[in-house]
Amino acid sequence: MAEHRIKVEELKEKAPMLHAGDRVLLSGTVYTARDAAHKRITALLDAGEELPFPLAGACIYYAGPTPAEPGAVIGSCGPTTSGRMDRFAPRLLDLGLAAMIGKGQRNADVVSAIKRNGAVYLCAVGGAGALAAQSVQKCEEIAFKDLGCESIKRMTVLDFPLIVAIDSEGNDLFKR
Repeated sequence: MAEHRIKVEELKEKAPMLHAGDRVLLSGTVYTARDAAHKRITALLDAGEELPFPLAGACIYYAGPTPAEPGAVIGSCGPTTSGRMDRFAPRLLDLGLAAMIGKGQRNADVVSAIKRNGAVYLCAVGGAGALAAQSVQKCEEIAFKDLGCESIKRMTVLDFPLIVAIDSEGNDLFKR
């Protein structure tokens, strides 16, 4: 297994070089969105309204960061179970989403959409939210403030440690 240092904006271009099981140190802009935010994103799409961030080339992290302690950028920022977003993911991938970060397996429809769009699914270590938070350089709430920790946040990450769980060819680390 290889290790790659990748910027978010390079994900689509470099996806073919990533293989299930590879390690990735990801840097750049990542958006947090969990269940409630995905429902609202879908409602905006259905209504033909503008989204809070551009999907083309974006990376969504399935996380609901806790509030930052004084002097910190962010609180704990661990991944949530990705399967809860499976009903939303194919549509977002078809609209240009480059990558998703979470934990756990994905369903066949998501794997098919990953392959169809040359995207990747990356896993962060579950139960290590404090570790993930160390990679966050900046965090700004950008949408759905009423959702609290589940609001959408734009984070700048530096060398966020991840594993390629499903690569752009559909190879699935969970099926090995």
